Amino acid sequence: NRSAATMDLNQVTLDTSDLDRAAAFYETLGLKRIVWSAPRYARFECPSGAATLSLHHNDRVEPSGAALYFEIDHLDAEVARLESEGVVFESAPEDKDWRWREAWLRDPDGHRICLYHAGPDRRFPPWRVAPQPETDG
Repeated sequence: NRSAATMDLNQVTLDTSDLDRAAAFYETLGLKRIVWSAPRYARFECPSGAATLSLHHNDRVEPSGAALYFEIDHLDAEVARLESEGVVFESAPEDKDWRWREAWLRDPDGHRICLYHAGPDRRFPPWRVAPQPETDG
């Protein structure tokens, strides 16, 4: 019997070797600073939605294989804006087979970031798994 507990993703925390540099980068992306405890910690919220991102100082940062995905309504225009501010992309916006448009970059510590637009396909692609009926164990 599976619990019907409520759960939501609150935040993701990334290590950074330079809190000021990383904070400036994420603010350029559009995140809003909500906590500043320099030189060890900062927290940001997305301009829309409830998820937050925090940064924690660590002298030795080793990016993992994980990637952050930020959905943006007008992806191509936002990529152009960011490039004009000096942000370097590893790949330009491109339509993918899974019906998303994606552009890839890395933050100053090497963490992988995907800026994308998916619309309804973000959570409800045609191949979404059908809900399973609940059972009374």
